[in-house]
Amino acid sequence: MNYKRLLVSLLVAGASLTSSLANAYTDLQQPHDYDQVAKELTEMLEAVHYNRPTIDDRISASAFDLYLDSLDPTKSFFLKSDIDKLSKHRLELDDALRDGKTQIAYDIYNLYMHRVEDRLNQLVKELPDMVSNFDYTKEESLNVDFDTIQWSETPQALDEYWRKRIKNRALTLKLNDEPVDKIASVIEKRYRNQLKQIEQTEPADVFQTFANSITAALDPHTTYFAPRASETFNINMSLSLEGIGAVLQYDDDYTKVVRLIPGGPAEKQNELAPNDRILAVGQDNKEMVDVVGMRLDDVVDMIRGERGTKVYLEIQPAKGDGQTTKTINITREKVKLEDQAAKKKIINVERGGETYKVGVIELPTFYSDFAAIQAGDRDYKSSTRDTKKLIEELRQEGVIAIVLDLRNNGGGSLQEANSLAGLFIPRGPIVQIKDTSGRVSVMGDRDPSVTYSGPLGVLVNRMSASASEIVAAALQDYGRALILGGQTFGKGTVQVLQEMDKGQLKVTQAKFYRVSGESTQHKGVHPDIAFPSLLDEKSVGESALKHPLPWDKIHETRYAVYWKMDDYLPVLEPRHEQRMKEEPNFVAMVDQINDVREQASTFKSISLNEEARLQLREEGKEKSIARENKRRKALGLDPITKEDEIEPSEDDPYAQEAAEVMLDFIAANQLK
Repeated sequence: MNYKRLLVSLLVAGASLTSSLANAYTDLQQPHDYDQVAKELTEMLEAVHYNRPTIDDRISASAFDLYLDSLDPTKSFFLKSDIDKLSKHRLELDDALRDGKTQIAYDIYNLYMHRVEDRLNQLVKELPDMVSNFDYTKEESLNVDFDTIQWSETPQALDEYWRKRIKNRALTLKLNDEPVDKIASVIEKRYRNQLKQIEQTEPADVFQTFANSITAALDPHTTYFAPRASETFNINMSLSLEGIGAVLQYDDDYTKVVRLIPGGPAEKQNELAPNDRILAVGQDNKEMVDVVGMRLDDVVDMIRGERGTKVYLEIQPAKGDGQTTKTINITREKVKLEDQAAKKKIINVERGGETYKVGVIELPTFYSDFAAIQAGDRDYKSSTRDTKKLIEELRQEGVIAIVLDLRNNGGGSLQEANSLAGLFIPRGPIVQIKDTSGRVSVMGDRDPSVTYSGPLGVLVNRMSASASEIVAAALQDYGRALILGGQTFGKGTVQVLQEMDKGQLKVTQAKFYRVSGESTQHKGVHPDIAFPSLLDEKSVGESALKHPLPWDKIHETRYAVYWKMDDYLPVLEPRHEQRMKEEPNFVAMVDQINDVREQASTFKSISLNEEARLQLREEGKEKSIARENKRRKALGLDPITKEDEIEPSEDDPYAQEAAEVMLDFIAANQLK
């Protein structure tokens, strides 16, 4: 590899854009203290990753695309001519990593940064005139379907793409009541912030981005953390700093919400949701800072803060029209174990003049108080202990069925998941685990006692992942519980942390399989009775990620089947579907789901015409008000006239419907 020749060709390619402007960015060079880290990373991935991959040309080709995508995801800076010149190196990234000579990654990164710097400098100069000359009566649109956007063939084409992007941002600000004379300065501030970020780039950042283009080609959960990112990861894992309780990721220049931590401030407040984009962050009595294009760890640092203080977030809701933004504030708190502890409630179901009690146990995560265990506290808290106690309390209160609510449960302790599933079955296998060598081990319940043997339902959704999928899958395979709700996330892999000379590697080392032999990977667990959900499996879940490990199957293990749930579905499903058509909350939800999905399939482009945008917004408000009033009329409530009068319902129609299904199951079982 002639890196010197490559560097010269890249600099020549960038000369036309860089010669006219003064640049603050200084080209970064490969730090020699990462030479060994690169070699170590190659050896470690090939030795311990689940697939035992060979880091070869096939991986290099995929990593090349991922690297460019991580740098310029919206195709906003590189020209097609840049990509054509760089493409001859798409099969050489594997050699660069293996040999510890990663300067090629820095050369590509340097070219990218020059393109960014030149573009932003140009925009800062042109913004005032550009914004003042926008004609919002003109019929034109901006393509927002990033999967179809191609690299611009000419500088003029890229200029036009940027003009439309800025016009869209300006129109959005105008429609959100930003004073017209301040719109240009608001947008300009974003790009000045990005220019400042350019100056703060460090060689370790480049290495991390490059390394993760290699790891991402293997699977979405194998990740290299440079020292600073490693520290952030460890803090997130221990929940030792105060924040809002949200898992974030960098996606197409935006900081996106992946999921909310159960029991955390954001989840309790109920205004932030998965897939929401964070556009700006502010502190008490301070101006909001635009974070579009900002490094993820810097955004995270801004959101963190002292307990009891407020952080302000300007967000673009995923469930909105893709145009409207809103500002919310969340009080920072530490996520406490008691906030994530199992809780119970009783739902009353009326049937034939009688009232029946169904117990619901909400379990946000699989936890165990390791500190209390190490201290010798015999009364330490754990998900299994707490659930067992709640079951006993519910039985004393006369429930005729129990629903285990695992919605939004992202996992946790595998040992706890195993022992908790054992509360509902006698001794038997719970999950199979296949390691890198192909060996399969079985984890199961060795306690012959059963805490609860009555009718059981498990309520799940798309954010139920990992350990919660293991529990749901085991209880479904045993025929021990009806699985209710939505398809689960589909994360059926195990990651471990490996210390490196610099930083850490989180690497996939094993795969989960059900007792039936089927993997929970990719497909997740499908419910016996499906409930409508606003979470779309096409945009959320393992199958929505790049390069997920595939679903497969191994030999089943021996296990007993208690109820053949398929025999009951012909009775349960029609009754459930009928309630879905009649229950006001679900009718309104289905209407909203249809609207959201219609928008997602239709809005591949955004109109830059003000009247069209206003009309679209008004239509959205009218639909929302009509939907709410239809629901309120069915419930005997007064109608509303404004969208902001809609308040989150305290009712939980999912839990209520789960209780109804359990009564249907009991009735059907009695008839057999």
